[in-house]
Amino acid sequence: MTEVTLPTAAEIQSLLLKGPYHQWLGLQVLEVGEGSIELSATWREEWVVNVEGGYTHGGILAALADLTADWALVSKTGKGVPTIDLRVDYHRAAKGNLRASGKVIKFGKQFSVAEAQVFDAQGHLVASGRGVYATPAAKA
Repeated sequence: MTEVTLPTAAEIQSLLLKGPYHQWLGLQVLEVGEGSIELSATWREEWVVNVEGGYTHGGILAALADLTADWALVSKTGKGVPTIDLRVDYHRAAKGNLRASGKVIKFGKQFSVAEAQVFDAQGHLVASGRGVYATPAAKA
């Protein structure tokens, strides 16, 4: 059986920050495991949808759920995978810096399923999501 070398947090950070959107989100890889990842996102004023409340737009939360689930798969494949379907649930209004945790639920030869949870700085769950991703030619 061939042993697969998993990418390190530094390697994933380097890959992640090749994307200008990821740079804009202020993403930082906190931890990587086989089929799991934890990221942080640094708050920006441009995220605000409600000026009086200072709440973060749901699109930012959806993007974090999607990319965190996707990058949990990168921890297994070593490369990005396209999103086929995504469902996001919003649990409470979000403010400030965010942390997202993702894990692979099912790793397949063609399709994989991963999920993510997004938390605010106080540790409250603000959004969660589950996606289906294309994983052709991925390393098993």
